[in-house]
Parts: sequence; structure tokens; C-alpha cells
Amino acid sequence: MRTLLTTLHSKYIHASLALPYLAVFCQHDCGELLVREYTVHEPKETVLARIVETQPDVVAFSVYLWNRVATLELVSCLKLIDPQIKIVLGGPEISFEEDDFVTRHPVDALICGEGELPLRHLLRAWQGDEQPELFSGLRLASAPTANGRSLLDDLDQLPSPFAAGLVDLSRGLVYYESSRGCPYDCSFCMSALDDQVRSFSLSRIFADLQLLIDAEVPQIKFVDRTFNYSNQRSREIFTFILQQNRSSHFHFEIGAHLLDEETLQLLETVPADMFQFEIGVQSTLPETLQKIGRRASLEKLAENVRRLREMDNIHLHLDLIAGLPGESYSQFLQSLDWTAQLKPQHLQVEPVKLLPGAPLRQQSEELGLEYDPNPPYSILRSADISYAELEMLRGISRLLDLLVNSGRFNFLLPLLTKRFNGLAACLEDIDRYWRDENLYQGPKPLRETYLLMYEYLQRRVAADEIEPYREALARDCAHHERVVGGSEPPFFNLDLSEEEQVLVRRRVKLEVAQLERSGKIQFFAASFNHLPETSGRTILLYLYRSKSKKRLRVKEVLLN
Repeated sequence: MRTLLTTLHSKYIHASLALPYLAVFCQHDCGELLVREYTVHEPKETVLARIVETQPDVVAFSVYLWNRVATLELVSCLKLIDPQIKIVLGGPEISFEEDDFVTRHPVDALICGEGELPLRHLLRAWQGDEQPELFSGLRLASAPTANGRSLLDDLDQLPSPFAAGLVDLSRGLVYYESSRGCPYDCSFCMSALDDQVRSFSLSRIFADLQLLIDAEVPQIKFVDRTFNYSNQRSREIFTFILQQNRSSHFHFEIGAHLLDEETLQLLETVPADMFQFEIGVQSTLPETLQKIGRRASLEKLAENVRRLREMDNIHLHLDLIAGLPGESYSQFLQSLDWTAQLKPQHLQVEPVKLLPGAPLRQQSEELGLEYDPNPPYSILRSADISYAELEMLRGISRLLDLLVNSGRFNFLLPLLTKRFNGLAACLEDIDRYWRDENLYQGPKPLRETYLLMYEYLQRRVAADEIEPYREALARDCAHHERVVGGSEPPFFNLDLSEEEQVLVRRRVKLEVAQLERSGKIQFFAASFNHLPETSGRTILLYLYRSKSKKRLRVKEVLLN
């Protein structure tokens, strides 16, 4: 019997962790196992043909938000091509289906919750040409009623898929799991259903990490729901990484409020940009946090985030969730301002998703939450926030990425934020302009974005007040675009005197003499009158240095 374990990723760079886990756990007495990974961007006909080419007896799909529709289309086609192929579906998108799912879709079995134990039980039965007996976490077409879940109490029973060579390490990003479960029960999260936190042994974690570090995997992303649920455990893993790492970067989802003094002192020693922390704030409204069962001290979270920002060696990614029960549009904007004042490198806003099986979905009628019945199950409106207001927050979320998280408007945004007495009101006004001008249609090149922001300034700021904003925008542009005289955007002032031009040429000659000769060097100079670090007229010189296959390097030189 040949079983194909497969899934459709949202991006090629993603490499499955679930499929290698299943393959290594089911390697004995389950027949031949193949792992094949595709993406949702490949034509259905291409993926279908590649699956059929493997001549499988069983096809087991791992199903997620982003691939549910495409996966079910493949399932329908496979059964029409060969009715003898057995179809198994598992993953978070399948674990909470109604009993009639197996009559609406041609599947033979559903794996609910953690898949290792029930899938091995199923495949061993089929390999022995037997009818599978009932087993926790396994639902059959002949017995579709929900049947609980099976959990591995000792995660070390699960052989390492990394040591077995089953995980593709060539894609630049590898997911790693050091624990399962979460100590918290936030109602919007699937992890609320598994409060039994289990960790691999430290010896197993260290062995896996050493293998990934030695392979110089560029990005290792821990998928633990709350990595630092134990400060002692997290310190030991941090210490191992700091002692052994060569060039890898590590991403962790942490509870910032849990960090203790000893851990914070250890984190001060982390080399710049080696670690990234994703921290869920979600809301700052006490009533909302209570309704979703989120137990975390905002005061401690803010204190520790400020401490991490002072260190300035760890990239901080903070999350907010829009549409949670009890939080209105204006209250969410207050949460946005509160979080923005912590100055994370990345601030993400997403609408709440009412995931199948999550407690919040079960409470949706009681709480007055209306949501899209199709993936990704985003909220549409509630008793506290309208669809129109959620749509405005979606625009603000896009502007956060475009203007704030990109780091390309670091001179202009502080001025606008001060003008509007907060980032939220600033982005709200830009969102209104973006919508009035229909600017959300399609992606925008960086140069066009700068030009659009200049048009926005001309519409919103009086002529006798605009100069500091114009110069801040020009400075942002010069830092992130190679500006060439003669084709510069209209917000630059190139009116330099002969004396200033001589000063520029002398400084360029000096700077070039100090640089390595390899690569290409260009320069651009403009005049400014409202720089915060000087008074009066100042010339800023920009040196652009580029090398083949390397990012543009920009140096700003202030000439008085």
C-alpha cells in the first residue's frame, strides 16, 4: 500500500512540518509513505496530474484555511479518476466538521486534532487489509460521529523528522516545534482547546536545533503557541542557541508579560537581529480581554516591551485583533495608539477569525458576532462594530504595512502623528484620502507611493505649513530610492548655489576616496531648511553604493 502525504502551501518558501512528523511516526507497518508538497498557486490540473503520477492507494491531505477550497476540489477529482483511492483529510480545517461532511465530500476518513496516533492506527489497519476499529481522533465514512482526540503524552515518542532527513531545509524557512499546547484559553484561538502543555525534552530540542544550525538554515520559526510558558526552559533554549548559532535567525511567539528579570538580562546579550519576538496584545480594553478569556497583565507587557526596545537588539512584532467582542471602532483606535507608543518594529492589525471549533465561534450568536462562513471566517460585523468600520480598519491595516512597518516613512510619520495627536487618527485620515482617490486598487511601486503621499500633503496641509512635511518626505525618499538629478520627484529642492555645488563635489571626492573601489557609486544633493538637527539652510548629500546581488546602501552626509 502506498500512501501519499500532501498539502498545498500558501507560498513556496513554506516547508511542511506536519507531513514529515506523520511520515516518521508511521514509518513501520503502514506501507510505503511519500511526502509531496505543492502550493495553492499551481494550476489544479498540474497538481492533480502530479498526485496521480505517484500511483497512490491512499492520499492524505493536510488542510488549512488557505487551502481548504482547493483541496476539496482535488478530492472530488481524484475520486472520479480512481474511485479505489482512499482519501484522508486532517488538519485544523477538518477537525470540527459536522457528521454529514462525509456525505457531502467523497472522503474515507477524517483525522481530528493531532494526527500521529490516529493516522498510524488507520494505515496499519488498511495495510493489513482490515477494517479500522474506532479510535480517538479518527472518524470514518461508516462512523462519522466526532470521537475525541488522541494526544501524545510524551513528545519524544515522535522521532525527529529532521534527523530522518524528511524536512526540506533548502527553502530558506523551517518551522520548528519544541512544545505543544498553550497554558492560556483565549476564546478566538484553537489552542484554547489544548491547555495540556507538553514539551520535547531539552536533549531532543538541542539535537534538532544543532542539525538546523549546522545546516545554516536562514530562518527558523518556532511554532510554539507561547514559547516562554516556562522561563527556565526558554532560557536554556536561548542559551543553547546563543552558544551554538552560526548565521540563523530565530522567530518566537512569546508572552511578553511572562518575561522575568533573569530572562531579560540574558536577552540583552543576543546579537542584533538574531531573534524576532511576536507578541500578541490583541486588545487593551479590559472588558474585551475578559470576554475572550485573555489573562495577561498589560502593564507588565508594556514594561517588558519597553525594556526590549531599549535593548534594540530584538525585532518586535506586536499584534492587535479587530472586531473582538465588546470593543468598538473608536476603542480599537485607542488600542492602536497604545500599542504604537511601544514603538515595535512591526505592528499588525487583523480582523478576528471565528475558526471552526474555537470557543468564540461557539459563542458567536450569544455575543452578536456575524462572520463569513467561508475561509478565513473573518468577522463581518458585531453588536459593537459595523461592517463599514471594519472595512476602515482593514484599510488602516494596509496603510500600517505600507507606511509604518515598511520603515520607509520614518521622517514624515512622526510629524503627521504629532499633527493628528496620534498614529490612529493620522492613518484614519490617510485612509479617507486613499478611499476618496480609489488608491487601494492594486500594488503601488515605492516611487509612486512617495508621489501619492506628496499629493496627500498638498491636499491636507496649508501652503504656509507644508515645508517641514515636504522635506521630511524628501528625506524618506532619498533614504530608500536612488534619486537622480533631472528625474527627481517634485518635492526635492535642487536649487544649489555655485558655492554649494563646489562643496558637494569636494565632499563626494573625499567620500569616494574612503570607500572600497568595487561596486558602483552615485550621488545626489538637495537643500533643506527645516531639519530638526540643524537650523537654517542645509545641504544633504546622499551617496548610493550598489554591488551585484546586494541591496542598495545609502549614506546621508550633512553639509553646513
